[in-house]
Amino acid sequence: MTPERVSFAGVAARPRGRGVRRWLVWGMPPLLLGVVLLVESAAATLLAGGLVDAPFLSGDELWEVAVLALSGVAYGELAVGVERQRRRLGGLSHIDLSSVWTFAAVLVMPGAHAALLAIVLMTHLWARAWRPWVPPYRQVFSTATVVLACLCTGALLDEMAPASAPTERPLWLVLAAMVVFMAVNTGLIAAVVAVSTPGARPVTLFGPFDENLLEVGMVCLGALTAISLALNPAGLVLVLLPLYTALRAALIRPLEAAASTDGKTGLLNAAAWVAEAERTLARTDGPVRAAGVLMLDLDHFKAINDTYGHAVGDHVLSAVAAALRGLVRAHDLVGRMGGEEFVVLLRRAAYAPRSVELESVELEVVAERIRAQVEALRFEVPTLRGALRIDTLTVSVGGAVATGSGSDLAALLQTADTALYAAKRAGRNAVRISVVSAAVSAASLAQLMPDHGPAEPARD
Repeated sequence: MTPERVSFAGVAARPRGRGVRRWLVWGMPPLLLGVVLLVESAAATLLAGGLVDAPFLSGDELWEVAVLALSGVAYGELAVGVERQRRRLGGLSHIDLSSVWTFAAVLVMPGAHAALLAIVLMTHLWARAWRPWVPPYRQVFSTATVVLACLCTGALLDEMAPASAPTERPLWLVLAAMVVFMAVNTGLIAAVVAVSTPGARPVTLFGPFDENLLEVGMVCLGALTAISLALNPAGLVLVLLPLYTALRAALIRPLEAAASTDGKTGLLNAAAWVAEAERTLARTDGPVRAAGVLMLDLDHFKAINDTYGHAVGDHVLSAVAAALRGLVRAHDLVGRMGGEEFVVLLRRAAYAPRSVELESVELEVVAERIRAQVEALRFEVPTLRGALRIDTLTVSVGGAVATGSGSDLAALLQTADTALYAAKRAGRNAVRISVVSAAVSAASLAQLMPDHGPAEPARD
């Protein structure tokens, strides 16, 4: 696994000076920089020592190195386009599928030689596919972790079964090598993430479960590749297509996330929110019911964009989105409908029916908590003129209570929208809650979505 999810959050602006002194790595906090340099120094020192002590490769071993190197480079060229897409879509959480070749190398040659091959393959893939997204200092650290994983795994194999071919090693030893290879790599990454982001959650330290599962699969495929190389090197051609297929399949999750996520806030976009909200309302026998809808509109947001620019406005939207995520429950739906408008579908357990009055009170409590939290936001936004302090944000909130007989989404949105206008007319920074009336028509949902229907008057 490569540590592209290591955000190096403490990296400051580019240091002043020329040449080496301008490298971004020197902008790290001292503790983080010390850990990174320690890992890289250890990798370089142990690799140099391993190469000095390693025996010369025989003709057969050189042939195996050449076959693995050519296969890895061929995979890199085959995967350039898909890897670039994964980088654009995947953010910081990214599994490097070249571990197939690096782990296979550890099983068929001394650890130091496998580490050299890993350096070649990772540098090639970085130059061809990753360079626009991964700065050199992060690539160097990434490579160092893989080098140490190769050296530690090689030391285990040399101790337990020296000079044994992959087909001669017991299964338990291959499994132990897989554990060591992934534990060293993942452990080093987690350590740096922990230093870079104190208090980080396990998913931040170790990555999402499906990403780690993909890594395990690639290491297993690496073991099969090593066995294939020992039996018939020509069989490695059969590895390329399954690996490329797995690579393309790994695009599915980031593509789904990109299609349903608002790029500026990380919340659900309007289309995804509406689809999920309609599914919730359509479920009449599930464990969860819709309690109501809140529509939020930032007050005077247009003035922020006009005065300070859209970059500052984007920071404001992101801060408000983070506050919303922290206030609502995990099973509530939060989305951005467009512009400065957010929407929340509150869900509750489907126990005995409750009165509309009680639902209204609970909805108003949540809305008031959101309004107060936005008003209390204090943060700084970097600008060309220095840090800009934001401390005067307010939001108007309109809510619609779902009736026991079941309200369609269009009626809920229309009612919440009307309540939001009432909050604006009341002087902004206010909350207004309404109950869906039977007289409210099931207006076309498209008319309530952004960029559809007639233009609405500005609510700013």
